[in-house]
Amino acid sequence: MIYDAAVIGAGVTGAAVARELSARGAKVLLIEKEAEPAFGVSKSNSGIVHAGTQNPPASLKGRLCVEGNRLIREKLSDELALDFRQCGQLIVAFEDSEVPALERIKADGEALGVPGLRLVDRAWLDANEPNLNPAVKAALLAPTAGMISPYRFVHALVESALLHGAELKTGRRVTAIKRAGDAFELTAGGDTFRARYVVNAAGLYADEVSSLAGAPSFKISPRKGEEYLLDRKREHIANHIIFPLPSASSKGILMIKTSDGNPMIGPTAHETADKEDLSTTAAGLEEVLSGARRLVPSVSAGDIIAYFAGLRPACGKDFVIRREAAAPGFVNAAGIQSPGLTAAPAVAMMVAELLKSEGLELDNIDDGAVRRLSPAPRLQTSTPQEIRRLIEQDPAYGDIVCRCETVSAAEIRAAVKRGAATLDGVKFRTRAQAGRCHGGFCTARIMKIMQEELGLPAAALTKRGPGSEIVKGERL
Repeated sequence: MIYDAAVIGAGVTGAAVARELSARGAKVLLIEKEAEPAFGVSKSNSGIVHAGTQNPPASLKGRLCVEGNRLIREKLSDELALDFRQCGQLIVAFEDSEVPALERIKADGEALGVPGLRLVDRAWLDANEPNLNPAVKAALLAPTAGMISPYRFVHALVESALLHGAELKTGRRVTAIKRAGDAFELTAGGDTFRARYVVNAAGLYADEVSSLAGAPSFKISPRKGEEYLLDRKREHIANHIIFPLPSASSKGILMIKTSDGNPMIGPTAHETADKEDLSTTAAGLEEVLSGARRLVPSVSAGDIIAYFAGLRPACGKDFVIRREAAAPGFVNAAGIQSPGLTAAPAVAMMVAELLKSEGLELDNIDDGAVRRLSPAPRLQTSTPQEIRRLIEQDPAYGDIVCRCETVSAAEIRAAVKRGAATLDGVKFRTRAQAGRCHGGFCTARIMKIMQEELGLPAAALTKRGPGSEIVKGERL
């Protein structure tokens, strides 16, 4: 068959594009080289829904960030049952001489249409951020910022795309793209697919995919960021997402609230030539701790329960979203680094319009006809009354598998039914294995449930795909 559009990459950008196109009537194929969606760049995203400040008013980043923020707050949170929490962000100044810089950021944000920006003084900070460094003089408050689970955002976008008729193929790296008559022919994972249009949302590998299509017009230069997750007991160490004044290359080391309660600190920002370098370092830990303590002095190394690193697909100063004249019908959505997660819904709308101008027939979205997702019940965020009701409906909600994060057998089974095929897939959907013990108590039980649901032997189960098997030649 010939698809209307093939989208390469099932991170947040590709998932948003697939959802937008399929909801507008296109027959969409979503191709991902990893074992599951969100296993590439998106898995290491901090989950900040940026307000839109700290971006040049004339940039795609700025315009699409503000629109993406609005879409998440006003539309997608409802349609996709997202766990978005609007907590606001602060950009802080340590010297009176830095306040004019806050005023410039405020003016740029207002030029982009960021609502509610205001400067707040030390008295306001004392009342609203009691753990903030007393040396902070003032801050810029952006109330529309918030936080979301980056994994569950991607999963929701993919599920929505599938509900609207899209198809997902995982574990297939695109290795060839050629024109074959009125369509592109894509070779991926040993299979061949045909599509009239192609969208390249391949993240760190977007430059290589673009070259395969005959449009080698940019280069991805990975920028590594190390981040450190704190114990949930420090959930209230900050009430907002806290930024220092940004540098020319980075927003700096942040104090980040997350949708799951664990605070996070970081990230670093260092260039690397290795697109697979996800190592953490002693120097990175020292840099992040120093930066975080400058904002909130009570942060301790003993609070850290997990270290990880991610790579931003940097490509110049702005996103690369365009049709490629060298490959008609091929659209790049590349260089999508921060604030790419926030901008994703708006990026998807822009890509749809580019494809429409190339000849792809698309309907207008009827909001009343959009298929809404039902939220997956989570014990961790449920009230005692809701938990009792869930257990009455299904006793498996009373069977706690992950004690650190209070995740039941019912939630794990539901995650597998909704697409989790690896241990990390279960973790990203449910938080099981994400606590201080890192799955020490629950991994074997999760694998048993996965065996039952997937009909696979234990030796076939993996952490994150082929090459990460947990057991060899054994049975649970």
